[in-house]
Amino acid sequence: MRKYYRNKWAIMLFALPALLLYTLIVIYPVLQSMYRSFFDWDGLGEGTFNGLDNYIRLFNDPLLMTSLKNGALFALVLVVFQLGLGTIMALVIADPRLRGRKVLKTGYFIPVVLSVTVVCQLWIAIYDPTNGLINKLFQVLGIPYQQNWLSSPTVSIIAIAFVNAWQYMGYQFSLLYAGVKSIPEQYMEAATIDGCTKWGAHRRITIPMMVETYKFCLIIAVTSGISAFVQMLIMTNGGPGTTNYTLTFMIYRYAFGEFEYGYACAVAVVLVAISLLVTAIINRVFRQEKVTH
Repeated sequence: MRKYYRNKWAIMLFALPALLLYTLIVIYPVLQSMYRSFFDWDGLGEGTFNGLDNYIRLFNDPLLMTSLKNGALFALVLVVFQLGLGTIMALVIADPRLRGRKVLKTGYFIPVVLSVTVVCQLWIAIYDPTNGLINKLFQVLGIPYQQNWLSSPTVSIIAIAFVNAWQYMGYQFSLLYAGVKSIPEQYMEAATIDGCTKWGAHRRITIPMMVETYKFCLIIAVTSGISAFVQMLIMTNGGPGTTNYTLTFMIYRYAFGEFEYGYACAVAVVLVAISLLVTAIINRVFRQEKVTH
């Protein structure tokens, strides 16, 4: 087996199909979008070369700042909810003394396999200002607070982000749970012998040793927030007005609503660039964190 690992031609041969598939599905569309972003193109004809006009227009478009702000807020909700609550759940369920662990693990993952449309329709009913569960619960508890969750320019983006965070928290939980279980139990036993409490051992041993897991989960959460789209489309169609726009929603609007594919490609290039930049920053931060520990 070792002689095959040393054979560079053998490695290239086995990696070639995956590289070709990745190039066809990912690299080629990205390069095409970069190329088309320099054209005034309706998606059908040849298009007219206009240089940097699409980018100049984009950076003067007020929707860009709205989309960046919403993407950052969306990502923040995903990180706090999915990684924060997911960590607590993973640590609790990893305890072998807990009964019903298999049922809990299955239950937490059920929303992930549901259709996005079904989940959004469920939460539209929950958020209903008249008969929705949340407002009714406040009413029953005697709390004088009623909110039009999906029509408020300030609250709606957080409400939509929570739906995404709730649905896909099971996926993040499964990654964090796998990270917790990968840590040798001898470390926890040694900490217990030294007089450390269970949660103190998790804080000093488990969580610091899950740096690589947290890095991967954080990249998924942040990039998912930046590129959020489906929940906005189904629940509010980007409204009220344009307050719930993200970069992906801008691409959808200009490409399929106004048939300005060249401009939409410029937005797509900016989205890819921001995602790559965020990923590079997270990798660098966690590389330094890994050295520290």
